[in-house]
Parts: sequence; structure tokens; C-alpha cells
Amino acid sequence: MISRRSVALALTIALLFGPAWSASGNAVKTFDTDNDGTLDLAEVKKAAAALFAKLDPDHDGTLDARELRGRLTAKELAAADPDRDGTLTLDEYLSVVEQRFNTANPDKDGTLDAKEMNSRAGRALLRLLR
Repeated sequence: MISRRSVALALTIALLFGPAWSASGNAVKTFDTDNDGTLDLAEVKKAAAALFAKLDPDHDGTLDARELRGRLTAKELAAADPDRDGTLTLDEYLSVVEQRFNTANPDKDGTLDAKEMNSRAGRALLRLLR
């Protein structure tokens, strides 16, 4: 017979990790254009470039801290901004995306699955895609 403690533990785990697993799985489905169940760097960069265009309402080809809407901290923005102009170009933004992709890909197989997207690094990458 299943104890109340086991049920409570299972519910706690589901509440804590269920939404994250669901979000990471949905991210794979959303951005997986070749439908192989994983995200490769090209798929991730395509999604990031599309978001960049949406976040750039003034169409000046750069994103400032306001346009990034909290996707990067001030420290992360400064580190990603080699010309120190306070903005990111598409190339600079995609460089951050690639760095986060590589961090989220510890097995270095060139793809991210739902489990990797659910890692801390995967969730950091996901913030740059949504």
C-alpha cells in the first residue's frame, strides 16, 4: 500500500519539476524544425534571430537593456557587448545564444534534448529564445 508520505513526496516532486520539464519539452517541440526531438545550434539561432527582430521595435538593428526585457543581467549585457555601446547587435546576441547552447550541451553531441533544456544552462538559453 502506498503511504501518505509517498504520495506527498510524489506530488511535491511533480509540482517542483513538472512545469520545468513541460516547458523544456515544449521548447524542443516549438523550435525543432526538423522534428528529430532535439534542438541543434542552427534551430536555436533561427529562433533567437526571430525573437531579436521582435524585440527591436525601432528597427535600429540593436537591442538595449530595455528591449532585452530582463533576458540578460546588466553584467551579462556588459560581457556580451564588446564595443561597449550598451547594445547588442544580432551577431552579438547570437554569440551569447551560442555560448549558452554550448554550456547546455555537456555531452557535446551538438543537440539539446528536453533534459538538457531543463538544466540551469538550458533554462538560461531558453530565456533568449522566448
